[in-house]
Amino acid sequence: MPFLRSSCTILRRIPPVLRAHACDVATARRTVHIVDTSRKRTVPGAQSIARAAHLLRLVTAGGEAGMPVADLARRADLTRPTTHRLLTALREEGLVDQDEHTGRWMPGPELYLMGSVAASRYDITAIARDIVRSLAVRTEESAFLSVRRGDETVCLLREEGSFPIRSFVLSEGVRFPLGVASAGLAILAFLPPHDVDAYFERHRGLGEEWGISHSEARLRVRLRETQERGYAINPGLIVEGSYGLGAAVFTREGHPQWALSLTGVQFRFGPDRLPELGRTLLAHAHQLTTRIAASR
Repeated sequence: MPFLRSSCTILRRIPPVLRAHACDVATARRTVHIVDTSRKRTVPGAQSIARAAHLLRLVTAGGEAGMPVADLARRADLTRPTTHRLLTALREEGLVDQDEHTGRWMPGPELYLMGSVAASRYDITAIARDIVRSLAVRTEESAFLSVRRGDETVCLLREEGSFPIRSFVLSEGVRFPLGVASAGLAILAFLPPHDVDAYFERHRGLGEEWGISHSEARLRVRLRETQERGYAINPGLIVEGSYGLGAAVFTREGHPQWALSLTGVQFRFGPDRLPELGRTLLAHAHQLTTRIAASR
């Protein structure tokens, strides 16, 4: 079974006739600022902190299997000695740990304690889990909940569908830039136009890193197409044979902070089934948006 990765096209400003299908959020537009993680830092020591934080995110993305120092150095664009020095310092603080047999680095116990404290403010998995599970049961495809963090999305929940052939691109902790995987595309689409422009300005290399289908020009075309459809579609743009759908989930104020998505093999997303999958996805996204608004 080949390893499949999935992406989705985009949801942006939905015409009035489609707003009820796009989680039915308030029509008043609010400014949402994406964190600029690329700007130069002038605060003394900020570079070291930024490097360490980047390594923490990469280690977390490695999940239970962990990640070797060579891969971490390459992904962080650091030398191997610098990477090892920072990881050693983080291990001393309990933020990362190293498997003594494989040498791989993985999240440390202190991260768990910190996350437990922060969960009461930021975590919605407790109120979203049954909705994600319902989405997987109804569609028989793998269903996901992701959250926006700056210019990225992070997968929080995964529920497998009953169909035996699956796409394994996402699992808890995996990160993607906005505009690449389905969740990030759906979230990016609902940001105000000037924030979308600023995002593309900061990430001019998306097309080079993720393929020409993720160039700004092509992404903007799919943004316009999705406005007419009401939900995001990815017809195998990252890995041939995979397919994905995505829908944004909003805060009480109308900010796109999370996303629900579906992934699977392409023949399961044919024209006879796609509209129903889209309606089901949007209904679940609306349900979660409503639940979040009622709980906060």
